[in-house]
Amino acid sequence: MKAYDVIIIGGGPSGIVTGVTARKQNPDKSFLMIKEDEKGLVPCGIPYIFHDLDDVSQNKMGPAPFVKAGGEVLVDRVVDINTGAKTLRTEAGTEISYGRLIFATGSVPIVPTFIKGYDLDNVELIPKNYNYIAGLKERILAAKNIVVIGGGFIGAEVAEQIAKHEDKKVTLVEIQDHCLGQAFSPDFAALADENLEKAGVNVLTGNTVEQLIGMNGKVQSVKLKSGKIIEADMVISAIGYKPNTGLAKRAGLQLTKHGTIRVDKFMRTDEDDVYAVGDCSQTFGFITGRTDNIMLASTATAEARILGYNLCKIGILRSFAGTLSVFSTELNGYVFASAGAIEQTAEAARVEYITGSFTDMDRHPGTLPGAKEVRIRIFVSPRNGEIIGGEIYGGKSVGEMINIIALAIQKYVTVYELVSFQVGTHPLLTTAPTKYALVKACENAISKINSWER
Repeated sequence: MKAYDVIIIGGGPSGIVTGVTARKQNPDKSFLMIKEDEKGLVPCGIPYIFHDLDDVSQNKMGPAPFVKAGGEVLVDRVVDINTGAKTLRTEAGTEISYGRLIFATGSVPIVPTFIKGYDLDNVELIPKNYNYIAGLKERILAAKNIVVIGGGFIGAEVAEQIAKHEDKKVTLVEIQDHCLGQAFSPDFAALADENLEKAGVNVLTGNTVEQLIGMNGKVQSVKLKSGKIIEADMVISAIGYKPNTGLAKRAGLQLTKHGTIRVDKFMRTDEDDVYAVGDCSQTFGFITGRTDNIMLASTATAEARILGYNLCKIGILRSFAGTLSVFSTELNGYVFASAGAIEQTAEAARVEYITGSFTDMDRHPGTLPGAKEVRIRIFVSPRNGEIIGGEIYGGKSVGEMINIIALAIQKYVTVYELVSFQVGTHPLLTTAPTKYALVKACENAISKINSWER
């Protein structure tokens, strides 16, 4: 029986980053990564395979950095784990022992079994599987009327990309009042609906799919609960993902109410020398302190670095402090980004807040070619001025501005500190230094704090 000091199950971002980081800290240890598929994909890039990228191979991701760091890779599937004996068995019958075991098994699409007709031909999912996505691209090219179910990030991005094909009619059905409704306040989320419509997507929010209707085993139309019938020769379900934790459950690991593997802030499970990281593992809200389930590559890789540095010996005492839920996407040329607590999440967790807002152009002067409006809103503790969240809409500079807000949240920066924030500006790149959007939003928040009644 082969033996390794460390075995990682899973070859996605969390597995790769954990492996590279831990191997560099422990060059004397042997590392093995077991992954089910030979080829992998950059998860966040999957929607762009359907138009902006010429071929699925342009979004390929593999464990080359891990191998370069000295790790080994086995393409196989783990089917059984004995945590007491510290052994595992693969589908091919290989038995291997380990010193430390890391679950980086990721997440899988939720199958809409609650919708009649979900199992018809041409009803598709968006798995993180290279061969499936390559085939899906070909099937999309052959389809004419496509319905996307789910208006979260993946659903919205997939719909926008497919709508770029002039011969496609794309309809997006979302149960909530707005697309991206879980990541943005209602007025910002309404801008997502607007930009999807401008991109050529027929957006039907506040609607629920009742049934998928087919003929000869293939989907032909979608029936909504309102009675409306939408013609469809393809349906793509993008209603979310769930943690891939079936193997962990069979191995006896404790799971949370979200189905994630229970871990502490060093990514340790309740079993000795067994760890979990990424989409399959438990996360904690940085602001709320509650157990949640945020599936983001940025969160997964942050966790992975903490685990990698601390795997064999605690080297960084500052453990993973909790997820900030930093989201960003682009629809119809406009960027949507949010971080930390927003209106819905703050109120649900009973977190006290006031807001600071500002609107301007993302170049100065705003008459420069390509200038876009920027709308920013920050969420602030009225008691001490700490920034607890933010959401921004505008041009590409928004993608990095939200990272400034995320750092401010993580370091407990106040609006009083940010009003003297020294920024680099340029007419072609940013808002004007005289009215930098983030600084002006802080000034607006301060004015509200001064008049806030306890």
